[in-house]
Amino acid sequence: MIFSKNYKLTRMFFAIPLLFLLILNGKSQGVKKEERYKIAVIDLMILKRQKISALPLAKEIGADGLEIDMGGLGNRETFDNKLADPEIRKQYQEKAKALNLKFCSLAMTGFYAQSFAKREGVDKMVGDCIETMKQMDIKVAFLPLGVQGDLVKNPELRPLIVERLKKIAPVAERAGVVIGIETALDATEEVKLLKEIGSKSVQIYFNFSNPLEAGRDVNKELKILGKNRICQIHCTDKDGVWLENNTRLDMKKVKNTLDKMGWKGWLVVERSRDATKPQDVKGNFGANTAYLKSIFQSTK
Repeated sequence: MIFSKNYKLTRMFFAIPLLFLLILNGKSQGVKKEERYKIAVIDLMILKRQKISALPLAKEIGADGLEIDMGGLGNRETFDNKLADPEIRKQYQEKAKALNLKFCSLAMTGFYAQSFAKREGVDKMVGDCIETMKQMDIKVAFLPLGVQGDLVKNPELRPLIVERLKKIAPVAERAGVVIGIETALDATEEVKLLKEIGSKSVQIYFNFSNPLEAGRDVNKELKILGKNRICQIHCTDKDGVWLENNTRLDMKKVKNTLDKMGWKGWLVVERSRDATKPQDVKGNFGANTAYLKSIFQSTK
């Protein structure tokens, strides 16, 4: 009996450190730690708006995920959203899983040319987007206030826009999603705007090209907004040159700023295409994706 007990204790003594080593080895050999920054492209901008073929193309480009557009708006009651069909949603989800891609956001780009402040039926449009988000487990929606909602040129629209966003916010809150707005305002004014709306479910979808075009400092703008007001970033500038050749956007400095802020999330490539080859989807978006990964996902 004594021998049996000692034998069991000896086995346990050696088994515990062995188990610990196996766990450590499993971690090193298994799935790598989730990246703090993930890189995505947009189906609309890779010329695959609401087409499932955007997924293999995004994979070929080297992206970690895809921002899907809600479809055209025009004079329709709501977006021309193919994802409202359960079968199409299923196909998207299965294809994404097979390719190990994520859906980072849904985009309501129809509002680039439409008036979010004055267009009738906005509640239904955004509501349909939120419903699709729930069905596809997407946490962020992109809502550009667009040309007609430019609050610098049209400050009188601010009360209308705030009113509509305050009405939409509780719907987003109940769904557990965030509506990311893009405005023409500087960061200080965006902070004020978000305070007026008063909901964590409405945040800023930051776009580097906006402060750059207005002559503002990207890094200062990021710091003013802070990590909790930025839901996602269009990591891009206007078309002309690739990001790696852009002399007015110091991406290493941007990463350092975001690191210090404690921000993490999706960096979505929108434009920054080579002006001499604007239709070269694989070349433009492949180069920008690779460059962003070299900066934001480098192990060095």
